[in-house]
Amino acid sequence: MPTPRHASPHHVAQGYGLPMSSEPRVALARLVGALEAHLDAVERRRSDTDPVVKDAYSSLADAFEGYDEALYEAHDEVTPFVLFDEDAEDDEDDDVEELDEDDDDLDDEDDDEQDDDGDGPDDRHPRL
Repeated sequence: MPTPRHASPHHVAQGYGLPMSSEPRVALARLVGALEAHLDAVERRRSDTDPVVKDAYSSLADAFEGYDEALYEAHDEVTPFVLFDEDAEDDEDDDVEELDEDDDDLDDEDDDEQDDDGDGPDDRHPRL
């Protein structure tokens, strides 16, 4: 039985049927090809949920990760880019909403303290 092409996490199969390479130039060529395929798919999109665009998006993300890993392995260097992760973005949005709610609670507490200290225009009971 043949062994799978992507036996390790650093050798994930690309949309072109070839495993990712740890050679930066090869990985760069795959990234450029994936960028071109993504642009072609977007230009020919039939709907907002066109599966061809989604596949090209995934292939592009895989090609980028392959290039970034190859660059790091060969030269101990990384790119300044980060892939967008929808699941992480959703979690981050939830965290931001929780922080906003906490800030609102703190603002309310600050307002209450300001009202009770007798020196602000919001005082309900001015000093006599």
